[in-house]
Amino acid sequence: MGIFSGLKDLGLENMENMSLFEESKKETVRKKPVAVAPPKAQEKDLIYDRSFVCPVCGSSFTAKIMKTSKARMLGTDQDLRARYEGIDAAKYEVVMCPICAYAALIRYFTNVTDAQAKLIKEKISQIVHLTTYNDEIYSYEQAMERYKMALVNAVVKRAKTSEKAYICLRNAWLLRGYAESLREEAEPKEELIQELAKQENEFLENAYKGFTEARQSEMFPICGMNTITIDYLLSVLAIRFHDYNVATKLLSSVITSSGASARIKDKAREMKEQILREQSKK
Repeated sequence: MGIFSGLKDLGLENMENMSLFEESKKETVRKKPVAVAPPKAQEKDLIYDRSFVCPVCGSSFTAKIMKTSKARMLGTDQDLRARYEGIDAAKYEVVMCPICAYAALIRYFTNVTDAQAKLIKEKISQIVHLTTYNDEIYSYEQAMERYKMALVNAVVKRAKTSEKAYICLRNAWLLRGYAESLREEAEPKEELIQELAKQENEFLENAYKGFTEARQSEMFPICGMNTITIDYLLSVLAIRFHDYNVATKLLSSVITSSGASARIKDKAREMKEQILREQSKK
């Protein structure tokens, strides 16, 4: 029998089984939402179609360009190649007219004289057979083709040594990115990776030669780089090709420069130590 038994006689039978004390309501424990990692950036979302007018033939066209403000940079390689999440920036540096085949790095695209345009029309436009592609993104093969066209155009229009060197440098970065993407595959194509590494080395060697010549014959800035940046880049390339005396001299100029940042000076010191390690192995 409960403490409220007998209420039936008072007409309150529906209350005979009620509790004397209200049960305290248990606080609902709210689970913290599980942190969900933001979706990885897709390459197609990091590019856009930009309109251009060809300075050689006057045609209007679009080319795919990276959204620099939207892409997240992960870091840089020793030779200044910037790495981004979800995209290889090097794939979108060349602008090419689909009508006359004039191609150049975006920073140089509009810099064409009438004499240069005439040379391009005569030696390239009249005989070239361009590949047509309408994919959402540029594949590495397509990007490599665009760089070839940029380099051919640079030679034909008798571009500055620095422009040709810069194309070689960025082409090397493209080939490195291609090789990195292949290594991430389930079954890496080792033969192709080795071939890409060989080509990268060849382009870097040409970049080294070109920038060395440009440093002695052209006014700064060169390809948008000041003396400190060029000297640092050349020192990296000099080490790669075992030109240690040149590298040491360039690094010393960077370290003693009043205009160099503390960060680049630290990198220069690290590279000097790298030279000592490599020389001690011989």
